[in-house]
Amino acid sequence: MSIFRRPDYKSDTTQFIDQLKAQKPELEAGQHAGRALLWDKNVDRSAWSEFRAGQVPQQPYVYQTRGK
Repeated sequence: MSIFRRPDYKSDTTQFIDQLKAQKPELEAGQHAGRALLWDKNVDRSAWSEFRAGQVPQQPYVYQTRGK
């Protein structure tokens, strides 16, 4: 280790989070469970491709009505 190297900086927020995780070790498992509940979903690829195929292209100017 170099004699000129400074100790690693940790902000107050990082220190607070590290302290909170040390006090409550189940906190991170709860975060992972919440993420799995809301975000980590299996995607049905066939339904998604049907959805994409059924989309209608948007007009260049959305508010203009089509003339007859």
